[in-house]
Amino acid sequence: MTQESQPIEGTPLIAPSSTDHPLHEAAVEACRSVFDPEIPVNIYDLGLIYTILINEESEVSVTMTLTAPGCPVAGEMPGWVEEAISGVPGVKTVDVQLVWEPPWGMEMMSDEARLELGFM
Repeated sequence: MTQESQPIEGTPLIAPSSTDHPLHEAAVEACRSVFDPEIPVNIYDLGLIYTILINEESEVSVTMTLTAPGCPVAGEMPGWVEEAISGVPGVKTVDVQLVWEPPWGMEMMSDEARLELGFM
């Protein structure tokens, strides 16, 4: 393994979101309207949305995962997220990328999700 292919120490596994963009909160709320059919908690509070990047042209790029690679809605959920965020006024385009690294874990859930699912 060469030096270039190793992750730089201190580099986050999940890129930060564009939280300072005026459309960020609306994009988050749009994600909260999407639910995994098997879990009664929205995908944002489940921790399935890793990054929401919004550029100056209001083009949104979402990095997300699923609770497991074998999730029955794996092929559909990115489209649900794209559709939800596309409905936000001012958003030009939405690109959703499904990733498996880092893998999802229960520690990624919000306190609200843990409470709803009985983990608190």
